Amino acid sequence: MIDKHILFLTLRVFSATGGIEKVCRVAGKALHELSVESGCQPIKLFSLYDKTSDVNTLYFPAAIFTGFGKRRFNFLRAAFKEGIRSRMVIISHVNLLLIGYLIKILSPKTKLVLIAHGIEVWRTLPRWKKRVLQKCDTILPVSEFTKKKMMELYQIPEAKFDILNNCLDPFLAEPLQNKKDEHLLSRYGIGAADIVIMTLTRLASTERYKGYELVMQSVHDIKHRYPSIKYLIVGKYDAPEKARLDTIIKRLDLKEQIIFAGFIPDEELAQHYNLADLYIMPSQKEGFGIVFIEAMFYGKPVIAGNKDGSADALQNGALGILVNPESQQQITDAIVEVLNNTKKYIPLQAEVIKHFGFNVYKEKLRKIIG
Repeated sequence: MIDKHILFLTLRVFSATGGIEKVCRVAGKALHELSVESGCQPIKLFSLYDKTSDVNTLYFPAAIFTGFGKRRFNFLRAAFKEGIRSRMVIISHVNLLLIGYLIKILSPKTKLVLIAHGIEVWRTLPRWKKRVLQKCDTILPVSEFTKKKMMELYQIPEAKFDILNNCLDPFLAEPLQNKKDEHLLSRYGIGAADIVIMTLTRLASTERYKGYELVMQSVHDIKHRYPSIKYLIVGKYDAPEKARLDTIIKRLDLKEQIIFAGFIPDEELAQHYNLADLYIMPSQKEGFGIVFIEAMFYGKPVIAGNKDGSADALQNGALGILVNPESQQQITDAIVEVLNNTKKYIPLQAEVIKHFGFNVYKEKLRKIIG
């Protein structure tokens, strides 16, 4: 047995359903399996905001997980105690970086590794946080875009970066048969022969860069060509943003075309993707975009923006269509192109798994942690 283990520090793993939480669940599973396979001591995973009872043992045993339920002092104390005994501390979010850095001061031989997702490391950071970033032994950006952005902003040597693309959740439900779920069709008032384009995102003033308003405009521009088109927007929404979008819907006369699904549980994810004929999210600030690889896994043509980490998810256009996310015309033209040639743009599931399967992710992580 190796004397020192790996400590994985997170904000949340199970008590929220966002992209970063998905990354933490899968990374925790991969790290646990690697520790078992190599005969190392079990990893330890600490979560600041989760409760210990939140653990889903599909991903890893409850014994390696501790949730501190927002008890910051207890989290800090436990993190320091375990961190100085660990050969490596992996930080899941830049907001936990100071803890990792203080551990490294107390235990210089401990390797400090940061997972860098996207906008959280692109925004203006305090000067002290920039200095701490430069002290990391390794940074794992989820995309080439995030890597380049961090190199520009913080003058970090390229040698410190090792790109770790996000992967498919190994427990993602298998693709369904092409028949659309009749219960969901009824819930949303969608006809079996309707054309459905879909976006999965939270609706909030802070999320407008996802491009859903531009997609609405495109639907308005082409609805005369595709009278049965529906735009299904899946994800919880803030009341002020919903009210703003309702005003746009009224102005563009899209009441019959736009459907707000609201929050859906993970158990319904596959059925919702199966409703779609096209997945679209022309985002301008995506770190990677797990939703893209999920949609492609379910055999859906994908349109994404070309100015952020979405390009990694679409393999620079090999798996889908990349557009200028600021160009209304390009977005509209891409939708028309896919709807007129749907079979041409259906991605091969094998290619998606080849690049973004869990085992690929785990092997990459094996090389990184040594």
